[in-house]
Amino acid sequence: MREIESQPAAWNRAGRLVHEIASKLPANGQRIAVIGCGTSYYIAQAVAAARESRGCGESDAFAASEMPTRRMYDSVIAISRSGTTTEVARALAALPVGARSVAISAVADTPVVDAADDAVLLPFADEQSIVQTRFATTALALMRAHLGEDLGGPIADAEAALVRPLPADPSEFEQLVILGRGWTVGLAAEAALKFREAAGAWAEAYPAMEYRHGPISVAGPSTLVWWLGGAQPDLVAEVRATGASVIQSELDPMAELVTLQRAAVALAEARGLDPDRPQHLTRSVVLPSTDGGMR
Repeated sequence: MREIESQPAAWNRAGRLVHEIASKLPANGQRIAVIGCGTSYYIAQAVAAARESRGCGESDAFAASEMPTRRMYDSVIAISRSGTTTEVARALAALPVGARSVAISAVADTPVVDAADDAVLLPFADEQSIVQTRFATTALALMRAHLGEDLGGPIADAEAALVRPLPADPSEFEQLVILGRGWTVGLAAEAALKFREAAGAWAEAYPAMEYRHGPISVAGPSTLVWWLGGAQPDLVAEVRATGASVIQSELDPMAELVTLQRAAVALAEARGLDPDRPQHLTRSVVLPSTDGGMR
């Protein structure tokens, strides 16, 4: 919880840092790709969607293992907390000549940082927990500031999210669904991942308008549907008609992600689990050189 609670301060620090490292990040108008694995991939999705929606240039996001290395981009941003994730380092090494790359990481002198042309380091956002919270949102805060957003509102909302009672007890539900639109689709996927990692929960995420195209068929009284960002009244009504519970929030979606992180921790503790050390997971996925993945 200490790392979750420290997020507003980390975002503030990232906002102050952005002017010093602006030249390392893509300029407006450049065609870019953002890559990562796991949590970092979902943050990459949020960054790419936010950048393109603000008219800053074409922006794609890929899981690092699926990066189309023959496609030419002006710049590739690689997000990796540990800097040791094999798929990310391999994707950077396989980029075509002329594609500039920058790593956003918490740790210097690592394979990902070494494989990139430049790096933005956020050591103050590093974490002891295997489950990412602070680094991921700080990387997103940095990019939002780089896109010209004022972080004052999100920081204030995150401070509120840390002290408010949870809007629902997640242990009362069998299924959790998080919905987003635009740049919050990636945040919804990240929130669902937190519930799966920390609490072993049945948690899913969808673009909000896609939810009625099949997934709503399993909704019922044991389902909690949580919106990140604005909710569509007609869809809310359809969800309520299934008997599912609905949560909507006026907080900035990045701040509401903090609420979802707290809920995932609460569910893990209710189940007697350690939310910082989930089963089968390590801080970073490092593959042997004989692995059949991307080279």
